[in-house]
Amino acid sequence: MSENAPTTVLPTVVIGAGPIGLAAAAQLTARGLEPLVLEAGPHAAAAVLEWSHVRLFSTWAEVVDPAAEKLLAPTGWVRPDGATYPTGGDWAARYLQPLADVLGDKVRYGVTVTGVSRTGRDRVVDADREQQPFTVHVAHTDGHEERILAHAVIDASGTWSTPGPLGGDGLPALGERTAADRISYRVPDLKDPAVRARYAGKRTAVVGSGASAFTALAHLAELAQDAPGTHAVWILRRGISGSTFGGGAADQLPARGALGLAAKAAVDRGYADAVTGFRTSTVERTAEGLVLVGEDGRRLDPVDEVIGLTGFRPDLSFVDELRLALDERLQAPLELAPLIDPNVHSCGTVYPHGVKELSHPEQDVYLVGMKSYGRAPTFLAMTGYEQVRSIAAALAGDWEAAERVELTLPETGVCGGAGLFDEPEAAQSNGGGCCAAPATLQIGVGAPASSGGC
Repeated sequence: MSENAPTTVLPTVVIGAGPIGLAAAAQLTARGLEPLVLEAGPHAAAAVLEWSHVRLFSTWAEVVDPAAEKLLAPTGWVRPDGATYPTGGDWAARYLQPLADVLGDKVRYGVTVTGVSRTGRDRVVDADREQQPFTVHVAHTDGHEERILAHAVIDASGTWSTPGPLGGDGLPALGERTAADRISYRVPDLKDPAVRARYAGKRTAVVGSGASAFTALAHLAELAQDAPGTHAVWILRRGISGSTFGGGAADQLPARGALGLAAKAAVDRGYADAVTGFRTSTVERTAEGLVLVGEDGRRLDPVDEVIGLTGFRPDLSFVDELRLALDERLQAPLELAPLIDPNVHSCGTVYPHGVKELSHPEQDVYLVGMKSYGRAPTFLAMTGYEQVRSIAAALAGDWEAAERVELTLPETGVCGGAGLFDEPEAAQSNGGGCCAAPATLQIGVGAPASSGGC
């Protein structure tokens, strides 16, 4: 779009071609508005494909946006069995990329957004601010830079690219950067031979207390049965209590309970040792391996690898010239933050919300999806779809629809789905789930160890 184009034909720029960004484009299209999706990766759902081996906690019925399904229907697309659970790879290949293909040239790949502002106005200037279109600065993979004018901006870039560090103070531990070749911030795919070789027969520290850590512990315990010498050291910043492993067998949703029980079994059977109340301050490289040093001076035995699963956080650097009202703790929109405080709420207790809770002093700019939750962990794709439905209605001037709630969340509460089950049928007895993030990205209520959520 040329910078000289009249504002009446300017697109709404959507940052990110993930599940919520593509749903935003579908909702805008349904409203007769012009979306332009900017995706840094080479294809749609680039982040989802990084956890393609993981089965979601949500069924197909819960991860397809209604407006997107209407766009896909004329192509002959048929939604997979709504009662089954896709992997991340399934989700991308069978829904997200086909949706991006239908959107066609409304989605551009290899385009990284480097800044967003108002044309001719930095964040200080008031004069005629709301009359100026947005200017979106982008960098292409070939080094070419461009400015795109936009009527509105919907940031659905997520948090996947900014995992939390090991440091107990929220900053990288001393030595963490220099030991980066031995530290991973993702649950490993142990079915990949190269990844499996990295951890087989090794001592691995798993830092974190949520479902990501549960999954890593369970997978490492399984590996230990085939590869002697494989052992995990589970590092928790808090102590172990009755709620550490979730609801277990008493959990209303068996898959979630099974995930915690698998982690507990890893400890009980000697495949993992738990170290509690440990807040990492330093990572030391020694001849024997990496030594984690706590803020209290404790030094753990050397390990070969470290998996840091301490949550994710939003990258706000490229929206710094916009006037955003964000909660000082969660970095989420001010009106949304009290609803998603992980110390109080699970994803089943956060009621559906939309344009009202997601608005900022800067008119017509919205953070949506996981990005809207800031550092809060428990996010639903269903909630994200409702967010962008409401925003698209508002941008089209249909305020009655924008303020109307069109989503009913499952009454079962937090999370459902396949979790660690290899076959989707194993979890179908739980009556369905609500979570739209992968099992390895979900965490229990109040646990600050994951990016994803229910």
